[in-house]
Amino acid sequence: MQDERDDFPEQIEAEMITVEVIDKHSGKKFRRSLPIQYLENGNGIILCGETLDGKPANIHLLSTAALSRISELFGKGADRPRCSEH
Repeated sequence: MQDERDDFPEQIEAEMITVEVIDKHSGKKFRRSLPIQYLENGNGIILCGETLDGKPANIHLLSTAALSRISELFGKGADRPRCSEH
């Protein structure tokens, strides 16, 4: 039996994304393909595109694991080590 994690790559990249939304007023579904660079890994997702002025814009969506590591770096993590060996 193959583990699902074997099918999931460590990193996913795309030059275009498809957004699907359901309008809250009409209930209709809309799909749009957008020229946005997409990068996903264990730390989260990064979306890269441009503002209306043509300036670069990035959105970083961090995973729960990444947020936990950041909290630990700032001294807000658990008071005991994550590894039982230490």
